[in-house]
Amino acid sequence: MRTSLCACRRRALAVAATAYACSARRRQTAAASCGPNGCRRKIPARDVAQTRQMPMMTKPFSPASARNRDPILGVLRTHFADRQHVLEIGAGTGQHAVHFAAAMPWLQWQASDHADHLAGMQQWLDEAALPNTPPPIALQAVLTPAPGLAPPPRLPVLGDGQRGFDAIYSANTLHIMSWPQVQALFAGLPAVMAADAVLAVYGPFNRNGQFTSDSNRDFDAMLRERDPASGIRNAEAVDALAASVGLQLIDDVALPANNDCRVWRRS
Repeated sequence: MRTSLCACRRRALAVAATAYACSARRRQTAAASCGPNGCRRKIPARDVAQTRQMPMMTKPFSPASARNRDPILGVLRTHFADRQHVLEIGAGTGQHAVHFAAAMPWLQWQASDHADHLAGMQQWLDEAALPNTPPPIALQAVLTPAPGLAPPPRLPVLGDGQRGFDAIYSANTLHIMSWPQVQALFAGLPAVMAADAVLAVYGPFNRNGQFTSDSNRDFDAMLRERDPASGIRNAEAVDALAASVGLQLIDDVALPANNDCRVWRRS
């Protein structure tokens, strides 16, 4: 991890951290409504932190995470086949962490999110008892630890001796964050990524400023009604952010419910 950041980077991360903390709480209460013609999101299929308590259980549960985990896994198996250490940003309940870590045991899967999510996430990790899921860490905008908590652990050492995560994963986060938060997230990535790291992001994306489905349009309207700063992001704008920090798009896979998994590699 870099030992210092420039003053402007610190200010940007501080601003994003505050906003990210708010968005993490807002994600827990998200609920979509469909238009008169109906849609597939009476419960949003991709709102990562739309959660409910399952009967007779205390741990959090995301229906969307249960539905989308296997389609996403199909993409990750390809691009994480030669990876060692994964940082998951915005891990939410932790359901993806345990599912993917179990399916890809060669990976060390480091889950992270705002501190409010860690207790519930730890329940999933404890129940799974996997050897490749260390305790989750509190991160608010990639590099910034939650106030009052210990800093995140040292970056992992890879097989070639370099430090950093050689894979980053995030699902259903970009449309919940404000655009400045998304910018701050990408700006902070190089400090935690290995030289040839891969970034995989799952969620809805617009193409050339246009919605790809009526249900995406309805979902975006719901998001913006709740928080005008949120909303489905344009794929081209996200690609430009990725390019600005040395990431090149290498794959874009269409998945169910009008979602995509976009994958970039650090060059």
